[in-house]
Amino acid sequence: MVTESVGSVRGLSIQGVSELLGIPAPTIRSWERRYGLAQTARTGGGHRRYAATEIADLRLMRDEITRGRRTAEAAVLVRDAATSTQPYRSFIQAFLDVAETMNARQLDVVLDHCRDQFGLDDAICRVILPGMRLIGVAWQTGRCDISQEHLVTNATRSWLKKVLSLGPVPWQRETIVLSCGPGDLHTVGLESMEVLLAQRGWGCHLLGERIPPTALTAAINRTRAAATIVVSHIASHRRATVASLQAADRTSTRLFYAGNAFLAATTRTAVPGTYLGEDLIQAVETVSRALEPAPGESDNVLKRCLSPALPSPWSLRPIRRTDQRGSS
Repeated sequence: MVTESVGSVRGLSIQGVSELLGIPAPTIRSWERRYGLAQTARTGGGHRRYAATEIADLRLMRDEITRGRRTAEAAVLVRDAATSTQPYRSFIQAFLDVAETMNARQLDVVLDHCRDQFGLDDAICRVILPGMRLIGVAWQTGRCDISQEHLVTNATRSWLKKVLSLGPVPWQRETIVLSCGPGDLHTVGLESMEVLLAQRGWGCHLLGERIPPTALTAAINRTRAAATIVVSHIASHRRATVASLQAADRTSTRLFYAGNAFLAATTRTAVPGTYLGEDLIQAVETVSRALEPAPGESDNVLKRCLSPALPSPWSLRPIRRTDQRGSS
């Protein structure tokens, strides 16, 4: 892999993008001509050069077509996505700037400012996740090296941990297990979900990367978690992730799953649990609604808590620990 500076304007050739994304070069030219996608700078010789943001647009186009959308519909979605991120562009660009300067503190300040301006939900969903995807593309195309990718990833995770530690104490009665699939290494999306769930009062047990089925079920039983979320982004590890879901399905937990490994509807056939889709906010709301007590149940719980009658000591169960969070 030939490494270029993150700030380089040279970009990747159309052949390089084709090999990276698995899209034929004539198809890329057709999308550019017919739908105006990935309008690129050209060299003095007239050759296309694709920046990380343009490669990200082409990847989204490919993924939407894989999901079953018609090409024209996918192009509209990609253009709309580009428009919706416009107010956040400078913050997303900061991820590339930090990779170039290797100044992790800079990203912490930028993300604090972004949260203050747009709120935590948008800071995570509109800036952190697109920013990390951009860094992933930059690494894949050789525009940043592994040390730069790791620095930005660790700085992002540190910021999420800071927000989590300064956030509210969980007030919901139930807890949630969060786990990567057995073959998955990347945890930023899962850590982002933990922060958003915590903001809504849920206590979480974050298990992290590469969790095998036996460890997952042991954690569910040990924590008595009301819900479990398993995320997998690697298609080649989908079968192993499904095995984890099947094992978890034999416990009493409410089961959810997400990730790029399950983008196409055909990949979700006979998979146990509820698919959470790609919108992180909607996913968090789906889990929250599923766990919220039925109307009237909250009042009954409060009445039991305020009742002067003392329970028999023989009926007491061990106290459930709700403050355990695994590190990834």
